[in-house]
Amino acid sequence: MNNIEPTNKSLDEVNGSVEVPQGVGFWRTLMAYTGPGILIAVGYMDPGNWITSIAGGAQFKYTLLSVILISSLIAMLLQAMSAKLGIVTGKDLAQLTREHTSKGMGIFLWVVAELAIMATDIAEIIGSGIAIKLLFNIPLIVGILITAADVLILLVLMKLGFRKIEAIVATLVSVILIVFAYEVSLSNPSIAGIIKGYLPSSQIITNHSMLYLSLGIVGATVMPHDLYLGSSISQTRKLDRSKPDDIAKAIKFSTIDSNIQLIIAFVVNSLLLILGAALFYGTNSSLGRFVDLFNALNNRQIVGAIASPMLSMLFAVALLSSGQSSTITGTLSGQIIMEGFIRLRMPLWAQRLLTRLLSVTPVLAFAFYYHGDEGKIENLLTFSQVFLSVALPFAVIPLVMYTSSKKLMGQFANRAWVKYSAWTATIVLIGLNVYLILQTLSQL
Repeated sequence: MNNIEPTNKSLDEVNGSVEVPQGVGFWRTLMAYTGPGILIAVGYMDPGNWITSIAGGAQFKYTLLSVILISSLIAMLLQAMSAKLGIVTGKDLAQLTREHTSKGMGIFLWVVAELAIMATDIAEIIGSGIAIKLLFNIPLIVGILITAADVLILLVLMKLGFRKIEAIVATLVSVILIVFAYEVSLSNPSIAGIIKGYLPSSQIITNHSMLYLSLGIVGATVMPHDLYLGSSISQTRKLDRSKPDDIAKAIKFSTIDSNIQLIIAFVVNSLLLILGAALFYGTNSSLGRFVDLFNALNNRQIVGAIASPMLSMLFAVALLSSGQSSTITGTLSGQIIMEGFIRLRMPLWAQRLLTRLLSVTPVLAFAFYYHGDEGKIENLLTFSQVFLSVALPFAVIPLVMYTSSKKLMGQFANRAWVKYSAWTATIVLIGLNVYLILQTLSQL
């Protein structure tokens, strides 16, 4: 492949658009770099994670909290590398992958990345569509159409500046965090059980059902599109790459931002599992769908005296917030992938509309075909998570290779312990995801 032109910046209209104050203290500098991390963290608490996390608590109480902890630590490592890649090279992961592969391989990897975006959007669109139905009693197909059209909101937001997008997504994430913190506080969980749950248990390996659900949690946590997104939006801060000290500072504060926001995602996912454990463990309730969770929170026979319509409505509000924040980042990721792999030349509004249409078409087709059968529509979530597991190595392996390359990264190449930790995490992720795929296919 030909080298990417230096002028072909990732997300060109916002690249380097956020000024960073010079000569100020730690906290003011951190505030200037705070924002991209929250867009990344959204992918780690999207609707695709909800069912697996709550089901994990409902079936095995607090035991799988250790899986959420380990998954979050792996996510922190990979996202820090992703941000560093963009800051040092001035290119995103899609651009670098295209640049360092043959034309045929580049096309193949682009197709895989596009399919991963579609798979990601499935959970987000279905989650938002169901939330709209639960909140406003609107038919699911109409809710999905409304969600599919929200790309128009992103077009307006991008005109207002990238900081506005960061603030809106942060607000939506705050809603999710507050809702589940409130619901967990009402559920009266066992503090001792929670603390013990964060300690890895040999049961996870020896219990087949527990292992399978653990793999589902891991597979739904690390998202391929977030690695592309992180390598791009880390470049929204203005930076002089001729100054190594400025690069080092950008890496430092971008990593801190990413880790803080991923800690929030870790807390949200923990709250989901704790809620499942405190309310549903031992009840033998069917929690395979969002509507099941919605109904259960208003059922005294299942959750006891705290059951109320308000709990159900708050759950739907959090689901809508999760879906909407995730669709914003999903659309941005789609643009990054399309620009990086095929250098699409067209107006930005048309490019985003095309990206959105490509990702939502399968969902809409499936929803129209199975109109009225919400169970089958929600089953798409399972298949989307399986495909994301298939797509993950095609993003993780190039990321580890490029950030470990002294030719690309110079003095900022991964240190030995980072490189070996990253390859270990990559091999473990691939192995677990292959196992998950085989197990899922065997049950079809």
